[in-house]
Amino acid sequence: MLRSVDLSDYMLHDPVKISANGDVFDAIHLIIEHRVSGICVVDEQEMLVGVLSEMDCLGAILAATYNENGDVGKASEYMTANVDYCDVHADLVDVADDMLKKGHRRRPVLDHGRLVGQITCRQLLRVVSEFNRNQIAAH
Repeated sequence: MLRSVDLSDYMLHDPVKISANGDVFDAIHLIIEHRVSGICVVDEQEMLVGVLSEMDCLGAILAATYNENGDVGKASEYMTANVDYCDVHADLVDVADDMLKKGHRRRPVLDHGRLVGQITCRQLLRVVSEFNRNQIAAH
């Protein structure tokens, strides 16, 4: 069976992020450029304040279209503020279990409130794949 593994060994150490005051069009550019479905939103001290998804950005674009003002707005205006996150040294199995139960594809990783990484389903699958390879090699 997969033993408990420290999250910091497998997380993405440089998650895509934008300032809370960042323009939604800048966020869209980051999402497209990095081929991700959402980005972390941080304040000036790199403290996580929310997550901005593709759907949030689409909502911002449609709101600007309906309002016909041309100004889409800031990331903080459209982000999801109450975001599940995990500690940098959380148990990977516990995090994976919680993500599966809640249907989350990614989770920001914090160290004393400061954004230090992100764990995604892809990283979790990498852990399982490496574990499986090591088990096969051991036999």
